[in-house]
Amino acid sequence: MTPTELRNERLGQKMVKLMERRHFEAFYCATAEEAKRKVNELIVDGSSVTWGGTMTVRDLGIPEMLKQRGTLQVWDRDLVTTPEEKEEMYQRAFRADYYLSSANAVTEDGVIVNIDGNGNRVAAITWGPKHVIFVIGMNKVAQDAEAALKRARSTASPINAARFDIQTPCQLDGQCHNCNSPQSICNFIHFLRNSSKPDRIKVVLVGESLGY
Repeated sequence: MTPTELRNERLGQKMVKLMERRHFEAFYCATAEEAKRKVNELIVDGSSVTWGGTMTVRDLGIPEMLKQRGTLQVWDRDLVTTPEEKEEMYQRAFRADYYLSSANAVTEDGVIVNIDGNGNRVAAITWGPKHVIFVIGMNKVAQDAEAALKRARSTASPINAARFDIQTPCQLDGQCHNCNSPQSICNFIHFLRNSSKPDRIKVVLVGESLGY
């Protein structure tokens, strides 16, 4: 085990215990493949499932894995083509049995931080789907809430602005300007510190660098 793997293992296991105190159902997986298997195990046959704008879930191939099961209603938001279809998919997510997401950052004591442009992702995380499953690489761990917010704004947001090719100041120079741009993707800032419904929130921490 490398020093990085050892650190991730030790911190990840500690974070699992702290997240359980927040009424999350939490797991640590050393590898991406283990994380995929865990996500698959958590989703019950016959359920409906969809996801937010997470690159982690896509890069792991989780949508394809779930479709291949043949026992789930998979609502694939990546197949919609019109604004009307996109809006309908956003609304449908609230009725899903399982909603998959990642995070822009997570604190060492288990607070999950996300920033949204439209707000559909943080809205679904907050209320609606029966279960929310987070898949979070250990590269997104920050010491505390202040550091997590800085990571979300200074690392994740400029990269996502570049991914969507939107015209914000951070897209141009990679630095957060705390802007009020019409195309800002930092309109909604969300701190998830507890689950009001025990075990509704499920977190799979992964001992690899995943997503942004």
